[in-house]
Amino acid sequence: MAAQQRRRRRWPAYIAAGIAASAALMPGLGYAAGTREEAAADPPVPLPTATTATTATATTGTTATATAAPTATATTTTATATATTTVVPSAPSAVTSTSEPPAPPPAFGAYLDYGPSGVTRMAKLSRWLDGAELRVGHTYLPGDRWSNIEGAPRFLDAWANWRRERDDRILALNVPMLEGNEESHSYTEVRTLLRRGAAGEFDEHYRRLAERLVDLGVPDTVLVLGWEMNGITYTHRCGPDPEAWKTYWNRIVTTMRSVPGQKFRFDFTPSRGRDAVPWTDCYPGDDTVDIIGMDTYDQPQGMSFDEQVAEPYGLQKHVDFAKEHGKPISYPEWGLFRNGDNAVYMRRMLAWMDEHKPLYNTLTDYCPHGVWRCRQNPKAAEAYRSALSGRTESEPTSPVSAPGSAPAPVSTSDPASAPLPLQACSPLQLGTWTEYLLGGKLCVRFDWWSRTR
Repeated sequence: MAAQQRRRRRWPAYIAAGIAASAALMPGLGYAAGTREEAAADPPVPLPTATTATTATATTGTTATATAAPTATATTTTATATATTTVVPSAPSAVTSTSEPPAPPPAFGAYLDYGPSGVTRMAKLSRWLDGAELRVGHTYLPGDRWSNIEGAPRFLDAWANWRRERDDRILALNVPMLEGNEESHSYTEVRTLLRRGAAGEFDEHYRRLAERLVDLGVPDTVLVLGWEMNGITYTHRCGPDPEAWKTYWNRIVTTMRSVPGQKFRFDFTPSRGRDAVPWTDCYPGDDTVDIIGMDTYDQPQGMSFDEQVAEPYGLQKHVDFAKEHGKPISYPEWGLFRNGDNAVYMRRMLAWMDEHKPLYNTLTDYCPHGVWRCRQNPKAAEAYRSALSGRTESEPTSPVSAPGSAPAPVSTSDPASAPLPLQACSPLQLGTWTEYLLGGKLCVRFDWWSRTR
């Protein structure tokens, strides 16, 4: 997988200029969701980063930054690969009275926001999917300072309440391994930090996090620890010292498991493809890993789904590696990206998950990756909604049509339950903390000059 460029700090002058521009254009400004986002109750969450995939031959291309919050940053690559054909499983034949009942479909959900508004949107997304059961909630701990990694943010209370409402729900929580997780630390600095962690210097922070989660009544939280470690986006990356990284991971897991009452499951989740280092080089061992996940987006541009399956360290390698180690799989982050409104990718990825039965999956539902809150992907939204509409734990993924009949068209909007659509606008890059202080991400609508005052 091609190297990624991390976000750079914005100087205060740029922030001031952005705020001045916002004030000047205020009559034509719109928040990214079409209305003002809920004011954040806590510091911003770390930005989940979609990674690019490469094959055996790749050349680095240009860098692009997604503009919807939280922003996904990735480096585009041009890749060639020998495509292999993956057969999409056909609809199951009729089950006779002597057959075993079909296995329940994978638990699914979506990343909708890190804070309480994400909890609220879970119910709205379920209504858009005609009552489908969203059993997985997904959020992130900020990685800016240790107090937040220890679980200080108040938004955890809302997610804990949601989790406790039903026994079959899953709360997936991304946990950084180092503070300043999105700062520009050098290779040498990261290696030093990893070695300090491996020596036990940061154990107490994770003991406090474990105690916080147990006190909240969510001791069985799935912890996506040190995600996308095979890239270069985050400070907690593995590449500078894989052995120290693995030792540090094991210390964190051992520390958190020592807290009375815990039932945590630890999810080892690289990004799809090789990236900076092969993710298998970072695997810390079966004793401290409960789930082997993968973050996968439809990229790089022009790469087919079959190539995403077959590329080195791709989807097939993920499934095979987990099977070799006797672990369930997961997809904490997945969605559209470089290939735009790709309904074929959406159908193939859903079919892939139905075939391989991950413990859970959560779609990243903001532009450009999503289908419900992002109106720029109507074809993929129809594919997603057609597949998952009305799904419950015991029902098949896709509705069954009568032989020879065309599937009924499915609307991708629900005015009664969906949030206001994203407006066509150009987001202002004011910086994460400025957006936090303003209460949301701002953008200038393309039609602001013609709006009725």
